[in-house]
Amino acid sequence: MTTYALVGDIGGTNARLALCDVNTGQLSAVEFYPCAHYASLEIVIRHYLKQQNCEIKYGCIAIACPVTDDVISMTNHSWRFSVSQMKASLGWERFDVINDFTAVSLAIPVLGAGDTIQIGGKQPQPKRPIAVYGAGTGLGVAHLIHTGTQWMSLPGEGGHVDFAPDSQEEAHMLNVLREEYGHVSAERVLSGPGLVNIYRSLAKLNDQPVENLNPRDISDRALKGNCPACKQALAIFCSALGRFGGNLALNIGAFGGVYIAGGIVPRFLDFFQKSGFRKGFESKGRFTNYLQDIPVYLITHNKPGLLGAGSYIRQSLGKAIG
Repeated sequence: MTTYALVGDIGGTNARLALCDVNTGQLSAVEFYPCAHYASLEIVIRHYLKQQNCEIKYGCIAIACPVTDDVISMTNHSWRFSVSQMKASLGWERFDVINDFTAVSLAIPVLGAGDTIQIGGKQPQPKRPIAVYGAGTGLGVAHLIHTGTQWMSLPGEGGHVDFAPDSQEEAHMLNVLREEYGHVSAERVLSGPGLVNIYRSLAKLNDQPVENLNPRDISDRALKGNCPACKQALAIFCSALGRFGGNLALNIGAFGGVYIAGGIVPRFLDFFQKSGFRKGFESKGRFTNYLQDIPVYLITHNKPGLLGAGSYIRQSLGKAIG
């Protein structure tokens, strides 16, 4: 008889729930629920379980907010709950809540050959450290190491390190952003809002009118070729994203590969692959050779958060992954 765990990927807009076979990791019965339609996460879970009509003893939820203690308060939604109280209310033997990027990182060991696109480098070295990051609403970062028996995710707030310019143009851009923000983190540049910041800074530097554009507007105009400022902004974004990934690889010796999670990059994939991303990744002066063989992958699997939540609960139950 198949034993299932409930897994979830909870963002500010949607709650994604699925059943995970604890022996194989296979996902099934994936459902999406608009968060705004429900008063609490527990109500969503109970509704889902009633639909599936199955017995559940284990659960793991990946959530887009800091996970530091028993009480979880979502950053971009009103839900707030106690993990221990919800576990008791649901009557489960185990209930884990993890950060969404912890889940994304733990999806990597179980990704299939068709779940990624490689961008340069050679083959990853088995069981070596892995870095993962993604530019979306913010800039998420995590690292993954193999302990000998399990994969362990090392979450952090790497998106908030200082942004480091690599050209006179970027230095001028940094000065513009400093006037607005004071401290300029990597996230102020390498995110959806960051792409807007690049565009606005370039327009100011070139004494051009600043239009009220969102990230999709900028990438669409860049791809159509009818806005030089947008194309320049997207090119700088791609190059800087590469340099940031190279920094992550240097920090942990990521010979297991560097992975980019979803976010906004898939919207302009062809542009991205032809951009200065890989050059930026490798361009580290005396350590360029160190990075040349390290592969970078863009994750194309559409549910890495669910996949990683499944990996987490399976490892917690003593199952091997990857």
